[in-house]
Amino acid sequence: MTKPILIVGGGPAGLAAAHALARVGQSSVLVEKADRLGGAPILSGYAKLVPSGEWAKDAIGGMVDRVVKDPLVEVHTGAKVAGFSGSPGAFSVQVSDGRSIEVGAAILATGFTHFDSVNKPEWGFGTFPDVVTTTQVEQMISSGKGVRCPSDGRKPKRVAILLCVGSRDRQIGREWCSKICCTVSANMAMEIREELPDCHVYIYYMDIRTFGLYETKYYWKSQEEFKVKYIKARIAEVTSDGEKLVVKGEDTLVKRPITIPFDMVVHAIGMDPNVENATIASTFGVDLEKHGYIGRGNAYGNTAETSRPGVFVAGAATGPETIDDSIAQGHAAALAALGFLQPQRASA
Repeated sequence: MTKPILIVGGGPAGLAAAHALARVGQSSVLVEKADRLGGAPILSGYAKLVPSGEWAKDAIGGMVDRVVKDPLVEVHTGAKVAGFSGSPGAFSVQVSDGRSIEVGAAILATGFTHFDSVNKPEWGFGTFPDVVTTTQVEQMISSGKGVRCPSDGRKPKRVAILLCVGSRDRQIGREWCSKICCTVSANMAMEIREELPDCHVYIYYMDIRTFGLYETKYYWKSQEEFKVKYIKARIAEVTSDGEKLVVKGEDTLVKRPITIPFDMVVHAIGMDPNVENATIASTFGVDLEKHGYIGRGNAYGNTAETSRPGVFVAGAATGPETIDDSIAQGHAAALAALGFLQPQRASA
């Protein structure tokens, strides 16, 4: 029998890879460190996904169900890869739950880590309870309880969303754009306005990067239909006057100081490399790129390749990525792994 392909990570990219392999009759072993599959959309309680508008629990939950029920996918949750050795077509895998498995190739779909806003203390997170992150607001919405101020449960009358928290910031070592935050924030602003029509929502930005077809659906729609206000600004600090949160900064269009009180301030947090990437790279013998994401090969050759033959990568493990593109990359990595193993099978 053909050896299975190892998939590390049970988020959108890993689930897509497992499903793609199963559809062509290839078995796989999926190892996920959390106690359940789904990755960030499920584990962090995302609400409606961009751009489909589907609830994460339904869209990604459906992917989980499909994989779990497939007899060609062997799932290990609450486990990590403790050892990886051998050569292409004949790798030996030690799983932390005590299993030892022989596989032909591996796909790393190990995802990312949300930026921790405590690393941006001047913007109030950790000091004021009503300074929250986009992930926390997603959880408020997906829970069905609605957007509320954590300090006292009231409905906010004015909300600020601060973009690029943990992105495009050399002072804290985050030089990269996290790609999806602008679009997610515009979508979140519309969700808040839809739930709370009397709430005024402001988005503070350096630049707006609702790339591609997202421009019309999110950037312009949020302004024209939902009356979300955009302020091009540099934020100095988020403080409190005793009753309200106060966002202080400079309006960079008119070159003047701007100070506005808010009931809630939301950090649009970026995507960091997986905090375990150094360990993952050591275990699998692959290189990291300079920011700490898993390095990938030339896209014109094989976009899923890593520096080690037989080990492939997909999704946000390689850098900030959308869910849809992570799914596409999971499929691509599955095809790349299958193609790579064909000569191995032919010579076996």
